[in-house]
Amino acid sequence: MSLVPAAALADVPQGGVLAVEIDGTEVALIRDGDDIYALRDECSHASIPLSEGDVEGCEIECWLHGSRFDARTGKPVNLPATEPVPTYTTKIEGDTVMVDLSTPRS
Repeated sequence: MSLVPAAALADVPQGGVLAVEIDGTEVALIRDGDDIYALRDECSHASIPLSEGDVEGCEIECWLHGSRFDARTGKPVNLPATEPVPTYTTKIEGDTVMVDLSTPRS
């Protein structure tokens, strides 16, 4: 596993999303309680930044057409999106959110 620092934990809003760039990859960090999820910050349907959408629990909604994605798996939970977005392993080390971009899951 190749974890790299992505953001300060305090910068990821509770029940919200923070857009970050890690080694040229746009990533959306979603915080749900004590859990942090990371997924590619791009809707698989319309190439729109997911970080501009609303978060509800472990789901994020693309503001353009309303596709929702499960932040844990990257899978769409409604149409029009039919393809998942890659998700990444996260780990909290102290006050830092670490992300592993080397093995995306989708």
